[in-house]
Amino acid sequence: RVVEEGEHLAFFDMAYQGFATGDADRDAAALRAFVAGGKAPVVLSQSFAKNMGLYGERVGTFSIVGADAAERDRLLSQLKILVRPLYSNPPVHGARIAAEVLTQPELRQEWLGEVKTMADRIIGMRQALRARLEQLGSAQSWAHITDQIGMFCFTGLKPEQVDRLARDFHIYLTRDGRVSMAGISSSNVSYLAESIHAVTKD
Repeated sequence: RVVEEGEHLAFFDMAYQGFATGDADRDAAALRAFVAGGKAPVVLSQSFAKNMGLYGERVGTFSIVGADAAERDRLLSQLKILVRPLYSNPPVHGARIAAEVLTQPELRQEWLGEVKTMADRIIGMRQALRARLEQLGSAQSWAHITDQIGMFCFTGLKPEQVDRLARDFHIYLTRDGRVSMAGISSSNVSYLAESIHAVTKD
């Protein structure tokens, strides 16, 4: 309602569809609600690099929901003007793979199952990391680890704590404390938790 009343543009960046909850349809619920509402213009930037493992192919879509066919034609005309100087003939290999997976029912179901497996693993690692930090007796709240969703987690660590993780424990995060949950496994989650505890307990 706020977007509609303010006549804002709803821009969705969907880089991890399926990785947030394990359910690609659920992850698209907000986007679909805006499109169904039909009152606010909707733009979608979507990547298949992560959820299809097509990193080197840079596969994705840029979609705009227009009011009617005439607006669609005007938008397409402007997009072509913008895109033409960026690339003439983009590579099609990744796009063809994505199209094949998305349009073949058997492949699509297999892909959705694999995405759910990955999402469940990431969710499990979030739970394990939080549980181990709490088990270590950390005085801090780590609820944000399991409250967040997706492949990355903002740990809340300060830059100097991140620096100490790298220097003393050989654990590397971005200096804003962002960690890739996909890089955490059952074999290293305890070491990570113990190291985070060591740099945050003072």
